[in-house]
Amino acid sequence: ESGLVSISIDHQNAGTLPVENELMRQYGLDFCISTPPFGFQSDEDTASEIRKQVSFRAVGVAAATYLKSFLADHEDATIGTGWGRTIEQMTLQLAGVRAPQARFISVMGSLTANSAYNPFEVVHMLARRTGGQGFFLPVPFIADSAEDRKVLISQRSVARALEIARTASVCFISAGELTEDSLLRRQNMLSKSELESLRAAGAIGDTNGIFFDENGQQVEHEMNQRTIALSFAELKKVQVVLLIAGQEKAVAAKALLKSGIVNGLIIDGDAAEALIAIL
Repeated sequence: ESGLVSISIDHQNAGTLPVENELMRQYGLDFCISTPPFGFQSDEDTASEIRKQVSFRAVGVAAATYLKSFLADHEDATIGTGWGRTIEQMTLQLAGVRAPQARFISVMGSLTANSAYNPFEVVHMLARRTGGQGFFLPVPFIADSAEDRKVLISQRSVARALEIARTASVCFISAGELTEDSLLRRQNMLSKSELESLRAAGAIGDTNGIFFDENGQQVEHEMNQRTIALSFAELKKVQVVLLIAGQEKAVAAKALLKSGIVNGLIIDGDAAEALIAIL
């Protein structure tokens, strides 16, 4: 009645191994962690926001558990982070971790809107919860033009932050679908005309503001010339963990998994089943 949902996952007893093994085999992943399915249907309108929150939190719990274990084995690790509600939940669910030698770095520019899933806020919270150091790109998420982007990334502080990001031990990213309901549209970071133009160019989703097609390749579009973030070529050089919450992310997840940048996948059970259905 309070609207609060408590989630804990005993992964060893979740019965998710067949799904995890299939996704690992299909996409050559080093690991896959799936939560148990909740039995939600993708076309359910009733309490859709509650459905999303359950998925976000479940994946956040699983991702926080993975990150806690990773930091236990790599106390001086550099952790790269993207943005979004799933990554926000990972930071909120992380507890009982002390890693004063760890570094946390955003792999993309910051949002102008003040929100908990802003890359700056994500890095700040992770550093505060672990006692580690936090670094972020002191530039906007998307520059006004390709020329402005060149000027911004040439600044010493930005170049230094990007260099730290390129040395990340592991990088956590999420995927966004290219729809009117996407976070980019609802945060007014993407206009309706830009959305339509990206679709016309073949884009079906984004990660860190980099727009990609159904094969996980960056599309030829001026928006990709303005985004300030690690490129796919740079992400391929580090370990990347993709967080997916929600069946509506299945198509974007499939494309990213085909891109070759993803090493590990943490996904909710319903999204995993939706992903397998479109293999």
